Amino acid sequence: MPSFDLNLTSHKSQLVATAVAASCATFGLVTAYNTYTRRHRRRDLNEEVIRSINARGSNFGGQYLTKSQDDQESATMAESLGSSVTLGLPYDEELIREQLARNYAFFGEEGMQNIRGKSVVVVGCGGVGSWAAIMLVRSGISKIRLVDFDQVTLSSLNRHATAVLGDVGTPKVKCIERTIKQISRWVEVDARVDIWRKEEGGTLLEGYDWVIDAIDNIQTKVDLLHYCHANDIKVFSSMGAGAKCDPTRVQISDISYTVYDPLARSVRRRLRLLGVSSGIPVVYSTEVPGDVKLLPLPEEEFQKGPVKELGVFDDFRVRILPVLGPLPSIFGLFIATYILCELAGKPILNPLPIKNRKKVYERLLRDFLHREEKIAGQTLNRLPIDEDDVAFIFEDLYRGRSAIPPHEVPTKPALVRWDLGKPVELANIVVMEEKDAVKHVKECQPGAEQIVLPVDVWGQEVQDIVEKKKAEVERYLEWNT
Repeated sequence: MPSFDLNLTSHKSQLVATAVAASCATFGLVTAYNTYTRRHRRRDLNEEVIRSINARGSNFGGQYLTKSQDDQESATMAESLGSSVTLGLPYDEELIREQLARNYAFFGEEGMQNIRGKSVVVVGCGGVGSWAAIMLVRSGISKIRLVDFDQVTLSSLNRHATAVLGDVGTPKVKCIERTIKQISRWVEVDARVDIWRKEEGGTLLEGYDWVIDAIDNIQTKVDLLHYCHANDIKVFSSMGAGAKCDPTRVQISDISYTVYDPLARSVRRRLRLLGVSSGIPVVYSTEVPGDVKLLPLPEEEFQKGPVKELGVFDDFRVRILPVLGPLPSIFGLFIATYILCELAGKPILNPLPIKNRKKVYERLLRDFLHREEKIAGQTLNRLPIDEDDVAFIFEDLYRGRSAIPPHEVPTKPALVRWDLGKPVELANIVVMEEKDAVKHVKECQPGAEQIVLPVDVWGQEVQDIVEKKKAEVERYLEWNT
């Protein structure tokens, strides 16, 4: 018996070993076959692309930046194309459609025909403009002009779509042009190391279907938007992505509906003075900058003018803001998506506002005006705050809750001056339930025989909250001037 069991065990071990060896051999054969097939297909694609282009040389000088050891065949193919493709020569339509297959599946034949037949100018090719440009090309835009005077710096690398370390000191538009040619050889790229000026207006925009404004300088931005509006040129504008970190606050809106984004507010007010109140789609963030500060400037910059701007040219100054890299890219992707949908005939008709409860803000402002008129005992034509300020106070400062414990969402919210002896200003306005606001005005009304301070009515806890909110207002005003 022991001998039989031993033989049986040995036989089972041999069977297991044979099965394992067979499995390994099968796996090795399958892997080798897949590897061979993949390489064969890559070689076929390489040859097909080169034949379809009917190459006679190359005028493409860009270098592929990385070659993975695990993907030498792809790198070899890329290098072959780089040395064999002559830009501007016919490119096989079948290959273009294969590259854009997912877009064709989404927009359909007619939509993609519209996209591929249109052209876009990107003015400002930094963190926002570079991402918009690249995604437009990846999605089928066949003609694009890039306009920017600036060069890549080390600090550009945290947000630029195409720049790498070796590009530092080279024009941003050239970096984007190189990458576009690596992605889509049939695209017509016009890279202009230039600055848009209103005096030359149409020379950089003529003949293009859409303009993307990704300019940092406020006055140049306003000039461009005004020019496009006056000349019926479709334009999409990027507002401020600097000092923001919350991607859920980014949204698309008409410029007339933007809520207290400091850059949007400044641009909107200047455009109104020029007779433009609406009709310009923008991407912006409803987030209010927190503790982030402006980057420090050298002492000599203080001698050149307003310290909130940095001199690039004598007449072109841009704000120096801290930037979290992903936010400009999100802005650029929003822009590209909007324009592609417009061109394809599938526009985003009603962008969903993340905030901007316009009717609520209108009512709060109207009721606040009436309350101030009762306190003043006379009619007031206007207040030193507007709906944007109301939105800031209600949404971001008090998070839609009452300053009075237990700090719940008011059934009927109201705005009221905290210290009735001080003027109407952002830091002196709080949110309360309507009945608490009535009590506040009644008990803290100035002019009474015995002066009652708000802290005497509501306690030190509420006073501390109001003081904390005042500090937040001060930080907000640093960005909003």
